[in-house]
Amino acid sequence: MWTASLGFAVAIIGLTACSPPARNVVADATAQAPKTPTESFDSQIDRNSAELLAEGRKIFRYDTFGSEAFWGNALQLHKAIAGQRNGGIGPGISPKAALQLGMKVDVAALPPAVVDAIKAGKVDLDDAATTLVLLKANAVVGVTGFFDQAGKLTSMGIQCSFCHTAVDDSFAPGIGTRLDGWPNRDLDVGAIVSAAPNLQPLTDYFGVDKTTLLKVLASWGPGKYDAELNLDLKAARPDGKSAATLIPAAFGLAGQNLHTYTGWGSVPYWNAYVAITQMHGQGVFFDPRLDDAEKFPLAARHRLGHTRSPTDRVTAKLAALQYYQLSIPAPTPPAGSFDPAAAQRGKALFNGKATCTTCHVPPLFSEPGWPMHTASEIGIDEFQADRSPDGRYRTTPLRGLFARAKGGFYHDGRFADLNAVVDHYNAAKRLGLSQQEERDLVEYLKSL
Repeated sequence: MWTASLGFAVAIIGLTACSPPARNVVADATAQAPKTPTESFDSQIDRNSAELLAEGRKIFRYDTFGSEAFWGNALQLHKAIAGQRNGGIGPGISPKAALQLGMKVDVAALPPAVVDAIKAGKVDLDDAATTLVLLKANAVVGVTGFFDQAGKLTSMGIQCSFCHTAVDDSFAPGIGTRLDGWPNRDLDVGAIVSAAPNLQPLTDYFGVDKTTLLKVLASWGPGKYDAELNLDLKAARPDGKSAATLIPAAFGLAGQNLHTYTGWGSVPYWNAYVAITQMHGQGVFFDPRLDDAEKFPLAARHRLGHTRSPTDRVTAKLAALQYYQLSIPAPTPPAGSFDPAAAQRGKALFNGKATCTTCHVPPLFSEPGWPMHTASEIGIDEFQADRSPDGRYRTTPLRGLFARAKGGFYHDGRFADLNAVVDHYNAAKRLGLSQQEERDLVEYLKSL
């Protein structure tokens, strides 16, 4: 039976091979048309990745999100920068003064002729007109100047890089190659805002007089900023010190769930929050948690959690901006900055006796999931945590600590150095570490 069936099948195949094929107009047309190569989905992923990275870097470094409507048109800060001799107000802000305020200059953006002139000492760094030259070259990190056809500075806006980019000082202090994601702990945001000729938009929002506003801004100091003052008007901690927090790092965020010291939300949440409520960009921001009038009186009064500008210059950029930030690695500690042998001993302590990995889980050095803890769990006060919706502190990732050591550690810099941090936990957790063990643990933290 099997033999007969096989013979029948062979006969059918042979008959088909000898017979002319049936006409199939569709098949014929397809066969005659040139084939278009189809991009594989892997290739689409690669292309999308490259596009997001490039676009995100551009947004992070140069996009103002329309913030010039506030910093320039409303506060008129550009007039204080230009100075009276250049069509503005007052003495102006020279490059030397700008550097003293912690602002940075991207050496890669400087025209070669300007670089040569600076090296030759032929550029007047005490003249505000030189600052305008730097702005026209797009060399002032985090600031965009808008000029008319006559070359007059007519407005200005700020970018993410204003607070979250440093430079390597390779050309001169404050002038060098960009270090995106590094917190600018030299930047005196309060002093810069105080220089604005028109502070009425801020005094009106906060409901305070100019003297009070200037006092609060002066209390921040270099490297600090209060991103929640516009929510709760808590300008000072219970001990009387400023409520401002250290500018955080924007590197090493891949794999991290929450962005800030006290949680709030993920990277795109905080980007939207900052772009709209702090940079004063134009867009949409939604967070009904801010309707809590008891906790966030100012935010509730001004409906801050329901912001919707006529023109949205933020939302479409959040994806690429997040992608770029997640691509920024934590920097590697420079050679010679720690003792390798002591660091190895410290690593054993970190993973063992010191119990650090209870919260700082390698290799993220934070907790997978929801890395939040009450103030009592980490042995500090709850003031800053209570300003956030969750009332907790985030477990801070530990890589690249050297790049954020200036100004101290913890959200408010209360611990001057890593030795003070380890001392705190040794006492609060009753770890029983000897002085040598504490030193070894510090060396390991410095190596991350």
